[in-house]
Parts: sequence; structure tokens; C-alpha cells
Amino acid sequence: MCDKTESDTVDGNGICKDEFVDSPRRPFIRGSDPRVATCRGKLQNRRSKLNQEINKELRLRAGAENLFKATTNRKLRETVAVELSFVNSNLQLLKEQLAEMNSSVELYQSDSGTDALMPMIPLGLKETKEIDFRDPFKDFVLEHFSEDANRHDDAIADFMDTRQAIRTPLRDGAGVALLFRYYNQLYFVERRFFPPDRSLGIYFEWFDSLTGVPSCQRTVAFEKACVLFNIGAVYTQIGAKQNRSTTKGLDAAVDNFLRAAGTFRYINENFTNAPSMDLGPTMLEMFVQLMLAQARECLLEKLQLQSRENRSVDICLDLSQEAAHLAECYGDVNQLITHDTVRDYVPYSWTSLIQVKREYYTGVAHNFVSSGVLHKEAERMSEETKDTLLYLHADPEPAQLDIRLPKDSSERRLLGRAHLREALVLYEECQRLHRMCRELRGKQALTSVLRNAHKMALNAYSATESEDDFSDLLDPPHVQAATKFQLSLTPPDFAQYRVSDLFKSLGPIAIFSAKRHWTAPRLVQLHRGRTSEGFGFSLRGDAPVIVAAVDQHSLAEFGGVKEGDFIVAVADKDVKWSSHDEVVSLIKKSGESLSLKLVTPMDRNYLKPAKTNNNKGSVSTHSSSSGISSGMSSPSGSMAQHNKKSNWNPFKRHSSSREGKDFYENVILR
Repeated sequence: MCDKTESDTVDGNGICKDEFVDSPRRPFIRGSDPRVATCRGKLQNRRSKLNQEINKELRLRAGAENLFKATTNRKLRETVAVELSFVNSNLQLLKEQLAEMNSSVELYQSDSGTDALMPMIPLGLKETKEIDFRDPFKDFVLEHFSEDANRHDDAIADFMDTRQAIRTPLRDGAGVALLFRYYNQLYFVERRFFPPDRSLGIYFEWFDSLTGVPSCQRTVAFEKACVLFNIGAVYTQIGAKQNRSTTKGLDAAVDNFLRAAGTFRYINENFTNAPSMDLGPTMLEMFVQLMLAQARECLLEKLQLQSRENRSVDICLDLSQEAAHLAECYGDVNQLITHDTVRDYVPYSWTSLIQVKREYYTGVAHNFVSSGVLHKEAERMSEETKDTLLYLHADPEPAQLDIRLPKDSSERRLLGRAHLREALVLYEECQRLHRMCRELRGKQALTSVLRNAHKMALNAYSATESEDDFSDLLDPPHVQAATKFQLSLTPPDFAQYRVSDLFKSLGPIAIFSAKRHWTAPRLVQLHRGRTSEGFGFSLRGDAPVIVAAVDQHSLAEFGGVKEGDFIVAVADKDVKWSSHDEVVSLIKKSGESLSLKLVTPMDRNYLKPAKTNNNKGSVSTHSSSSGISSGMSSPSGSMAQHNKKSNWNPFKRHSSSREGKDFYENVILR
């Protein structure tokens, strides 16, 4: 889609009423990166080529399997079996390469700041093939809308350019905006060109972001789900790229991870039976919990950053509970990622990193408890601090070192050293898990974080050593998890990214859509002998104006005008979007000869006799219902209230109208 002039005129669904002012054909669209020049773009390019190779191997395997089942020749079956083994081996190698590429998280990590930081897990984008909409859309315009399809060449090309651009979105706010604008444009395209009773022969093919396996469906809902997945994936990459050595960067990371989690939760709640593995309910729930854990991890880093210069006993104990809670969150993610329907499809490095983080933050929790207990101000703890320490050690299972609240300096030292020793054991376990994963061994930032944490805990443990005491070997009480922060998911905000209907010239979408049917436009010529004589019909409503009534034995009746007809043109002027007063004015200016282009709805069941106070035998100068101005909000009420009242009022917008609710719900797919 081309850039446009922003307008403040927006309806309740966030759909812009203005038109594009730039040229509809441009070399590239803002928010995309067709040159794919960045490191992350090159990674996406390599992933796309791997997806194509995987697709080729899958087709070869399907053909070989069909041949193996069909033939009865023993020698041929043996040859096919050998070929199948080669194809399966190649397919496994390609999937391993793709998994290794998905584990290349350092390309998305922040490269600013001096301190080594724990790496985050961003998601790769789903790839898709290019689709040519020209012939199916033009055929449908000619067949269904009975219009010259060539008039919509620019709109079709604009839509295709937008879809081509979303294949390589920028990893920033502009890329997110581009994906959202395409998603919102799909609302109009789906209602215009995709009837519920038949297929146009358009297939949307997307590759799984984790396995590279292609999936293909004819429904626009699949296209929408894949676009939303890429929106969430871009959010994860933006969050991982933030500079987490500053408060501002950490806030931005939290915001983007919560937006990603909200997007994946939205997909899980609004789309079902997706053929792609990365759109499965268990996989999406794992993504949600993973992004929530990473957002909470950034919050913990922010607390550590803000309290680095001066940490009291209370701050140390609070940080220990936050770290313990974060470890529990990663424990929940570990249960989801090791689920039977998930573990075979995610990179092994992800599973290993989540296990490392679970052990690491459990060790951090023990480390902070030790810092609080061994703090120089711990001898004069307040009652509130003591209550916190008692709650922190409120483990129902008795520990080997049964000291919940130290009574003197000796017990404080024993408890502090026990927690430090537990932290050392956990840090060593982290390093062991780190060494077991080949991909993680190459992550320098992770290696530095684990090494520094172990070194600092060892130095602190050595500094508190005085004489041999066998109680040092006793395990400390478990650290009770707690948090002061409640995270809420940020769902997709579709209204923020406004678009206009590229095919607006077809008419109001509530009437002129793929699911409505009407006759081909017919031309009616009415000639009256004198200006005082009426044409014999009355009008009502706006956009489009409808023939409310036709007098018996009048010019209109003899000319073929029918009650309920939509007026789509007066003379040579298209009036599908015109108001009642504008159409009346054009008819009055026509003089003694009136030329109308009319269409008759074939869904006659929703047309009810209308009561009108207009004078029969003349063109009415006012509507029998309150009209609204032409724009994107008017069609959403055009079919409202037809099941509630005998007087069909297609132009008054009601908050409880059935069609108005459908207009809003289709934008957000509820």
C-alpha cells in the first residue's frame, strides 16, 4: 500500500475515510526492506531459501511414497525405498539447519552497553509465496459487480504491492505498521472478493517459522493469522534488540514483549484449526508464557539497575522473591516447551536456554537472600523486614538448615553461607547445561553472564569463611516466590493503523460485498411531457439511495423502476456513495428527461414495505429516515434493524445494529 495523507476522520473501527493521495504504483513501500541488506534481512533470506528446499524435498518424498504404494514390482519398490531414505536424510539435515538458524539469537540482541546480558529468545518470521490476484479479482469484478475490471487495475496492483512488501518488513515500528495496514486492508478485500459459498481459486501458502514446512489454505482467516504471527514475531525482535543497560531500553523491551504476548494470545483465542504447527494452541500458549517471562526478566533487570548503588536489606529480599518468581515462570515455560506437541518442533537451544534461565534465576534468588542476611544493617532488622524474611522462608517442607529467622550473627552467617553455597551449586548446574548444548556454547554473552555470576558468588562465599563448620554443608530453606508486579497483555490495536478501502468505488461494503447478490445494472430512461408532472417514485436513505415506492401506472412503473432498487448512477454520475439530498438535486436538474442506472437486490427477503410520508407521484426531497453523510461508517448500518422492524431503515446507525456489530467484529475477528 502506498503512503497516504493522514486524516483525523476515522470511524469507530479505526478505518480511515480518506483516499490515497500518492501515486498508487511505487518502487517500494515504507516499512519494507526489499533490498534485504541488513544482517537480519540476510538471515530471513537464507531461511526463505531453506523453506523452498524443504518444500521441494517434501514434494519428492510425497511422490516417492505414492509410487512405493502403487507399484507391485519388487525391484522398483527397493529402489524407491533407497531414494526415500536419501530424501528423508536430506529433509532432516535441512530442518536441522533451519533450527540452528532459528537459534541464532545474537543477530537480534542488543549490541550496545558494556555489560554482558542474558540473551533473549526472539521468533523468526513466517515466509510466504507471492500471489497474483489480478485475474481472480478482475473476473470477480466483472461477474459479480458487473463493472469494467480495468478500472480497478491500480487498486489491485496497490494491494499486491502491499502484500509483497510485508514479506520483508523492517524490524521496527514502521514494519509493524505495514503489517497492521495490510491486515486491516484484508478486512475490505475479504468482504469484497471472497464469497462464503465458493472459492476464487486463490491459495495462501505460508511456511512454518520453526520447521519450514509449507501450509496452504484458501481462507483469508489463515492469511490473517499468519500476518498476526509475523506482527508478534517482529515485536519479539524489537524487544530483544533494545539496549537493556538503560532504564528506557528496558521499558521498551517490556512493552514489546507484552505486545508480542498479547498478539499470540489473540491468535490463540480467535483462530482455530490452523494447519501450521507454529499456530497450534499449545505452541501459541508457549509463546505467550515465554514472552511474559522475558518481560518479567527485563523488569528484574530494571530493579537491579535502579538499586545497584544502594541496596538495603529490604531491597535484597524483594529482589530475591522477584528472581524466585521469574524462575517459576521459566519453569512453566519449560513444561510447555517440553510438551509432546511442541518439543520436536522448537530448536534444542531454546529448551536448553530456558532450563539455564530457570536454574540461573533460582541461584540469583538465593544469592540475594544471602546478600540481605549478611548485610551490615541486618543486625537491626525492622519488624516488617523480619516478617518478609519469615514469609520468604515459609516452605512447608522442612529444610536441612532449619533457620527461618536468624537470632544472632552466628545464625545469620550460617544462613547466608548456606544460601551462597546453594547459589554456587545452581550456577554450576547452569554452566553444565550450557556446555551440553552446542549452539549455546557459541553465545559469548551467555558464557560471560554465567561465568561472572559464579565468580562473584564464589568470592562472596570465600569472604565469609572463618572456621570449619559442618553446618555449611546443609541445604538452606527454599526461597518463596512473590512479585509486586502484575503484567497485563497488550492486545493488537487495529484502530491505530488506519487504512482506506482500495475498492471503495465499488460502493458501500455492507451492500456491495461478495455475499450480497443483485441484478446487473440496467438503464432506465424516463421522459415526462411537462415539468409539473412527477416521475412517479420516491426515494429514501443514503449511500446508496433506494427507491422507496413506485406509483401505479406512473412513468417509473412503465419504465421498469421497482421498489427497493438501488440507484447506482444518475445520468453519467456514479451515486453509490451519494447522499439523499445529492441524488434528489441531480434528479431535479435533469429536467424532463431522466436517465437512471438501477440494480435490483436478489436477496429480496430483507426488503420490507416502507411507510413513508412523501408525496406519491413526485421525487421526495427528504428521506423517510435520518440520513448520514457518505463515508466508511455509513455502509455498516445499511442492513441494520431489518429483522426488528417492518419499516426497513437502512441508514440509521444503531449501536446495537446487527450489521454494525458485524463490521466491527470482522476487523478484530471475534
